[in-house]
Amino acid sequence: MAVDGCGLVCKYIIILFDCIFAVAGIGFLGLGLWLRFSNNTRAIFEIQELNSSTFVIGVTVLIVLGSVMLIVVTFGDYGACSEKRCSLQVFSCLVAILAGAEIIIGVLAYTNHDEVGKRTAEFYTSLYGVYVATGDPAVAVTLTFVQKMLHCCGVSGIPLVDLAKKTCPAPNTLLENLKMPNCPSTISTFFDEKAPVVLGIFLGTGALLITALICSSTLAKKIRLAAASPQYIILSSTTSSSNPPHPHHTFYTSSSYPTPDQEPVVFTPLSVANLPVTQP
Repeated sequence: MAVDGCGLVCKYIIILFDCIFAVAGIGFLGLGLWLRFSNNTRAIFEIQELNSSTFVIGVTVLIVLGSVMLIVVTFGDYGACSEKRCSLQVFSCLVAILAGAEIIIGVLAYTNHDEVGKRTAEFYTSLYGVYVATGDPAVAVTLTFVQKMLHCCGVSGIPLVDLAKKTCPAPNTLLENLKMPNCPSTISTFFDEKAPVVLGIFLGTGALLITALICSSTLAKKIRLAAASPQYIILSSTTSSSNPPHPHHTFYTSSSYPTPDQEPVVFTPLSVANLPVTQP
């Protein structure tokens, strides 16, 4: 059955949300699996002493987060496109959990921004070490993204001697050709100075999830109302060409049809009264 009005708008909002979430989930999961099973980094996970390192924890978080996002997208997309209430209800529960976790993590990251900055800098240093040792292309893409976003270069900040200078951003000034901010200190400073921005990112993502939750609940309600609404068959009367002395026989034809999954409601016409016919 098709929904209209507000339900239709919510349906397309959920589909758009799922597309954005799917791209992010595939990116996180792909990067995490590459770092976990690549020949260049697999040995890190096989060393017992490194199982609690920031690099191992970060890769595990990427894999788990990407998998959860894709599961959420699957339920949301199927429920919205097929208009299945059960799938939308599961989607709503998962999105509610993610929204709550997003807000809690954002608040914790804001209150402990020093520790978060330190751990993130350690994760970057681990990635940098893996790239210098192996030249892994996936790690190179990650380093390039981080360094361009924060405008920093390696662990030294000197592009001319830095071993990962190919991943460094282009200098903005003449002085930056000789010296750029190094990334570990830039990351720590970013979380110290931009803690409200980080909190805003988490809260903004939580607000996006809550919007998807509201749309999912609204769409499920519209589907339930559409299923509960009876479908009527409109009857029109036609008079047969019978002999005048006999009463008129009325036949009824249907001019509209219900949907296949609903029982029609048929109004039974009143019986024709047997009235005497006056002969001329």
